[in-house]
Amino acid sequence: MANLPQVPTLNIPEVKFSSSSGGRNMPVIGMGTAAHPFDETVLKDAVLEAIKAGYRHFDTASLYKSEKPLGEAMAEAIEAGLIKSRDELFVTSKLWCTDAHHDLVLPALKNSLRMLQLEYLDLYLIHWPLSAKPGKIGFPVPKDEQLPMDFNSVWAAMEDCRRLGLTKSIGVSNFSCKKLENMFSFATIPPSVNQVEISPLWQQQKLRELCKSKGVVLTAYSLLGSKGTRLGTNEVMDNETLKEIAKAHNKTVAQVCLRWAFEQGLTFVVKSFNKERMRENLQIFDWKLTSDDHKQINEIKQHRLMPIPEMVSPFGPFKSLEELWDGEI
Repeated sequence: MANLPQVPTLNIPEVKFSSSSGGRNMPVIGMGTAAHPFDETVLKDAVLEAIKAGYRHFDTASLYKSEKPLGEAMAEAIEAGLIKSRDELFVTSKLWCTDAHHDLVLPALKNSLRMLQLEYLDLYLIHWPLSAKPGKIGFPVPKDEQLPMDFNSVWAAMEDCRRLGLTKSIGVSNFSCKKLENMFSFATIPPSVNQVEISPLWQQQKLRELCKSKGVVLTAYSLLGSKGTRLGTNEVMDNETLKEIAKAHNKTVAQVCLRWAFEQGLTFVVKSFNKERMRENLQIFDWKLTSDDHKQINEIKQHRLMPIPEMVSPFGPFKSLEELWDGEI
């Protein structure tokens, strides 16, 4: 026992879901596992390093192809004594568009659990408000394979997954205000989480206010702009306002962004496979931004950073990213 690796005990804040079913609370910061190009060995090593650093929330999806190596890494972490049991971890996965059909939701979740070597998820999300012809998982979804989602039946199947205990909580991702309001009109179990793009350059104030009023936890992805990835941008990390604030606090731009999100009441998923940056991203809970910092960040010009491919609605194809986000449902 004396030779077991020492894992730091970090005081990472957690949030409790208003519609959870007895699962553990979600750490406000999680490690993302979407990578391009993707390498299973690199991901496994990164997850083990993240657990050593103190991460306990891991975000995956069938689309990312990271469920299998993540499951292997978690099993190795338990065997090595880095954690005592799976219950110390919070694991999120997502339903891809090709499985967003009532009869395919449960089989898709069971497949994710098999890949992850788990008996249950902590959180299962509808990845996009879009269905597609069943078949090969890929992104973007070809136009001729896109289908409008039957939100009522898909969500009913998600609720069944939670009732069966295969996931402790259920939620959505990339849902706009109108789509969320539509969900609340029929959901028996309301979504616990909405995971969307948020950053100091795309602050989503209206959506944040709605989620707060409905008790939905908002999780930010691409908070740092996903620099260096296929769909990423340098705009966040290169923003002069954020650089000046970081310099004043002797922090990195990434730390400023994460601290800003935390002070806004958000949870967030970040991805770095670099050991030092992993640890830096956790060092955001023992200092604060000033009111002037917040004022400067609020004045940053707003625009969405992540491109979204053309998708369809029940009313026909969307012509633009804004139309997808602000459509009728």
